[in-house]
Amino acid sequence: MATDAKRRKTEDGSSNADCSVDDPLNNFLKWCTEVNLNLSNKVFLSKQGTAAGYGMLAKEDIEKGHILFSIPRLALLHPGTSRTKKVLEEGRSCLESPSSWVPLLLALMYEYTSAESHWKPYLSLWPDFRKLDHPMFWSKEEREKLLKGTGIPEAVDTDLSNIEKEYNDTVLPFMRSHPELWDPQNHTLELYQSLVAFVMAYSFQEPDEDEDEDPNPPMMVPMADMLNHVSDHNANLEYTPECLKMVSVRPIRKGEEIFNTYGQMANWQLLHMYGFTEPFPGNTNDTADVQMTTVYNAAVQATKNEAEQSLLAQKWKMLGDMDVVRDKGVFVFGKDGSLTDTELYMTLKVISMSKEEFREFQENEGWEEDEGDEEDSRAAQAVSFEGIPAMVPEWKRLLNTAAGLTLKQYSEDMESDLRVIEEPKALAKLCHRERRALDVRLGQKSIMRKLQQLTESGTV
Repeated sequence: MATDAKRRKTEDGSSNADCSVDDPLNNFLKWCTEVNLNLSNKVFLSKQGTAAGYGMLAKEDIEKGHILFSIPRLALLHPGTSRTKKVLEEGRSCLESPSSWVPLLLALMYEYTSAESHWKPYLSLWPDFRKLDHPMFWSKEEREKLLKGTGIPEAVDTDLSNIEKEYNDTVLPFMRSHPELWDPQNHTLELYQSLVAFVMAYSFQEPDEDEDEDPNPPMMVPMADMLNHVSDHNANLEYTPECLKMVSVRPIRKGEEIFNTYGQMANWQLLHMYGFTEPFPGNTNDTADVQMTTVYNAAVQATKNEAEQSLLAQKWKMLGDMDVVRDKGVFVFGKDGSLTDTELYMTLKVISMSKEEFREFQENEGWEEDEGDEEDSRAAQAVSFEGIPAMVPEWKRLLNTAAGLTLKQYSEDMESDLRVIEEPKALAKLCHRERRALDVRLGQKSIMRKLQQLTESGTV
């Protein structure tokens, strides 16, 4: 929801924004009153003194559990409340797609371009979705230059390909069959892509109590999407049958910004989905990926002859058959160690088996007597940063090589990035995109560097 890199508030945390000159915001607040959105008199919206763009600030001290605002469900924007409701319900079978977002995006395309839309005062707050500055709006050259090695360029390429296919194969034929609501001349692929970014950055999904059911589709929640994000948030959205409520989860001081959270998200996820980052090293949820194939390549480097390479290939195939590793899979590391502990532990264990141990493992079809909760606990401890120094040397060498190969995938080494972030003048010269990319790279590299250090012959 934020659009610029996080910045500090004024020294006293206050804001003196003059809302009288902000017509879009005034129109939105008037609309909120008309739809019975109840905004607490202890808060206000502003562009001044906030982390980025519009944000919510406390007018006075707020206690824990205070309802900052409540919005009736009829004021939420989704296919069931849009003027396009009947047509979308009748054509539901034609609108199925891997993303499941097509009905909402069609509703948004209509409402965003309709002068008579009930949600016009809300949607007018975003005259240009490209200002959200998702990497999908960067040039391919910028993504490759600034984000190489982070995984974002590949994710964006996949997004853009899927968006174009979804638009051409599903959306365009449906719009042509309903010319009274949509016009491909106005409701273009470019608008569709922009609205995908809008949904990525601003939509909410209501939790489903039944974990076996498919996730609820996304919906737009006016006012809730005005709150910026930090990991250490002070407000949370609650769902009731009648309305949605934003509630303070701890005391909030006068002048303090009110933050929601989008969940435990690494900086690469925040940039990819929302167009911003938390300044390095502040994101406690940062992660770094090691491609599963990189671990295999590291193991290949350790082989001495063709026989060992052949045995390694057999081990890797069996790990694949067991669904432990995948061609495009990753081992994820957080600030305390591996987050894919079971997969990584099993991979290291199988790769390091002797020929005889592996033959026995094959005969048992991968089943071992000590599997279960105890084995899972052992795995989690073994590949945590606390447990890695006690690893057997072969495992440590394998992880050390994999970490080194991963670090080589970035266009800049860690020392170069650190020199920039530690030098105020150099940092000040960066544009927004360069700074966000730097936050992502350093968050990932610092985790890989720690893995590399912990798997060296000594411990750190």
